[in-house]
Amino acid sequence: MRRTITITLHWLTLVLLLLLIAGGPTPILAWAFALAGLAQCAMALAMGLMNGPGPKLTGTLRNAHPWMSRAMYLALGIVSAATLAQLLGYTAPGPTLPELYFYLLSASALHGIFHLWRHTALGDGALRRITPKSMHGML
Repeated sequence: MRRTITITLHWLTLVLLLLLIAGGPTPILAWAFALAGLAQCAMALAMGLMNGPGPKLTGTLRNAHPWMSRAMYLALGIVSAATLAQLLGYTAPGPTLPELYFYLLSASALHGIFHLWRHTALGDGALRRITPKSMHGML
């Protein structure tokens, strides 16, 4: 059940982020993104990370992997919280919400490229961990 919820929230936050960038922070999309992002972060805080470097990832990347995961969760949490704050009428200092969305999308793209590399170059099945089982035949 935890895996299913994690996978659902992972892909839901990505789709909602893309929609927020494409269409602007409409209230329904912003609420959905903020709640899904914070729920994903809360699960990770309460239950720990589900991902791991896998046996084929070695050296510096193996040591950096848990920190890169934590950084992604931190980025998602910050952007989700900033979205929620704006919905509640607060303005956080620093980058604007569209800028934060762009930064998170950029980090997400690097995250995706890293896992595509792991899946293809290392053959460690990294994408199987986060894709629904119905898509495993395409991998």
